[in-house]
Amino acid sequence: MAPSRLLRRVLLSVRSLFCLSRGRELAATGRRRVIYSHVSHCLLPVTLSWGLVVLVWFLLDMVLVGSLTPPVHANRLQRIQESWRKPSDSITALSPWPKDFSQGITPIRCHSHNDYWRKVPLFDALTAGCVGVEADVWLDETSNNLLVGHRSSSLSADRTLQSLYIKPLTTILTQINQGANFPVPRSGVFEAFPNASLTLLIDVKTDGHTSWPVVMDQLGPCVPVAVVGTGNTPFNLVNADAEYRDVFFDAPLDQLADNTSFTANNSYYASASLRKAVGIIWPWGPSRRQKETMKKMIDTAAARGLVSRFWDIPGWPVNRRTKLWRFLVESGIGILNVDELFEATQWIWDWCILRGGCYVK
Repeated sequence: MAPSRLLRRVLLSVRSLFCLSRGRELAATGRRRVIYSHVSHCLLPVTLSWGLVVLVWFLLDMVLVGSLTPPVHANRLQRIQESWRKPSDSITALSPWPKDFSQGITPIRCHSHNDYWRKVPLFDALTAGCVGVEADVWLDETSNNLLVGHRSSSLSADRTLQSLYIKPLTTILTQINQGANFPVPRSGVFEAFPNASLTLLIDVKTDGHTSWPVVMDQLGPCVPVAVVGTGNTPFNLVNADAEYRDVFFDAPLDQLADNTSFTANNSYYASASLRKAVGIIWPWGPSRRQKETMKKMIDTAAARGLVSRFWDIPGWPVNRRTKLWRFLVESGIGILNVDELFEATQWIWDWCILRGGCYVK
């Protein structure tokens, strides 16, 4: 801060204190008109000064936000985001196949939690570079379709696992691998990073023993997409199906230490609710014991060859969320479960702490 500005603030503070002291003296004498005049004379410049300080702070904040936001790469994924209106657009937007589909996108170990809630399911996550997406499915026994939504009241016939995820993923993978001489390993959805596999987490909400066989029937050749069953997905059905080694179970992260049933042969993710695993995390961040518990679970999953994931990460205060993201990444979390795609993948977390707790990269 420049010396002149510092001096001005000191003088204003002294003046404010003087005004309060002088105001008490005048109040003791009962000179009402003088008091009103004195209060107006003192409070007006102080109020204006602090208003100016707040205005300057917000202007600097806006400048900082702009400077910390990296440029967005122009590619077809970005254009799909802008033009998408309904589930059928997930297919029509890919025809004709764009040569710049995922140009400039670097895969990041983030999982798009409740991905179907986003403005453009699947494509928002791919644009951010996330290598994991999540869909809650409900079996409609009348049509035998798997409807996608968080609750039964939010379901609609056009939002299905096929329309939002399986068909667009199949189209993307077919186009990217077109002309390749197999059995060469197939490329994933990120053209510049062919070895980066996408994980589709399917959270079965209806009865697992009737729903999971339908999931398997509808999956088709979604390779190299790793499919992980969670929710009501029956572990015994996933474990018994040796034909599909790209289909795995979501192991309970908080139970791994006491259960040897979950291995890299039958599971891929190992997930747990953060609140259930370590309890309430206060606004100032996790305690030492909570950090030790999280780190132990992460290490246990890694030793089993599983991808650790905590969901139910508190989103507010933002500073607490930032500290949790930072700690989890530094502790070797397998994949970071995020609701805020842009903040998690595009912002520079450390700089944003200057704003009272912002976002991390």
